[in-house]
Amino acid sequence: MIKNVAIVAGGDTSEWEVSLRSAEGIKNFLSGTPYELYEVIVRGSHWYCEKDGKQYDVDKNDFSILMGKNKIKFDFAYIIIHGHPGEDGCLQGYLEMMNIPYSTCDVLTSSLTYNKYACKEFLKSKEICLAKSVLISGEDTGTERIKREVGFPCFVKPNVGGSSFGVTKVKEEKDLQEAIQTAKKECEEVLVEEYIAGTEISCGFCRIGEKIDVFPILEIVSETEFFDYEAKYNGKSQEIIPARISNNLTERVKELTKNVALWMNLKYIARVDYIIKGEDIYLLEVNTTPGMTAASIIPKQIKAFGKEVKEYLVAIIEDASKRKNA
Repeated sequence: MIKNVAIVAGGDTSEWEVSLRSAEGIKNFLSGTPYELYEVIVRGSHWYCEKDGKQYDVDKNDFSILMGKNKIKFDFAYIIIHGHPGEDGCLQGYLEMMNIPYSTCDVLTSSLTYNKYACKEFLKSKEICLAKSVLISGEDTGTERIKREVGFPCFVKPNVGGSSFGVTKVKEEKDLQEAIQTAKKECEEVLVEEYIAGTEISCGFCRIGEKIDVFPILEIVSETEFFDYEAKYNGKSQEIIPARISNNLTERVKELTKNVALWMNLKYIARVDYIIKGEDIYLLEVNTTPGMTAASIIPKQIKAFGKEVKEYLVAIIEDASKRKNA
């Protein structure tokens, strides 16, 4: 039976546009597979499907659409929302209640990794290198704590979210409060992290069952102050595969990535970002819903691994469907 696959995109954050681009990428990668593809756009309480130039409202009672007299129930959800509600566990919770298989980590893991501070607190128990940080919320300006515990320069960022929206590199104390207010436009909680000078790398992988394929490590060389939106999406960076680090560091990063996947119950396609300083590996972030355009990091890593993105997407759909129906 042909599966009806919903590619779920959009969301309620500044990453809306990035998500739509990733959805287009997923559609292209799945072209020629034995699935009927539907793009489902989520924006607040309005969920709709765009198919053949027409728009159909999604019935959230059973995750379906009505096309004329034909009721189409979706058999699988490929989640490509960057941010709320697709990256933080909310959409995963809905799909669990509907008993519909999906393409990401479960509710708990998605929620934990989306909250940068909570993720770091969890990983502290694993005795790995992490940037010193301070969490700011409410009316607290945090200036004295930041000076004492983090120092300058530092990064000020929303505690949730991605694509570098609301992120500022602060070099002096006088610019701190403006950066905090910028971050608060994206999220009420603000994370302030120490700046670590080093080589920025990203290690993507795909975990299906107990098998983890760790892809070649990618090095990021940004032409801007840091790896911001311009660098990520408008060509203001070089992405070098394999990363120009020693064989020893390469193996250590790959082993650490595998361990992070196991510790946090990560599955399917995900990515862990690091800074290399000397021989130390600092973990920056865990991304459970990475970008999937042709220009995104994961597709480049998969190509360098000698595989096709399509192979992994089909394997994910089939594995998640099998597990849900077991």
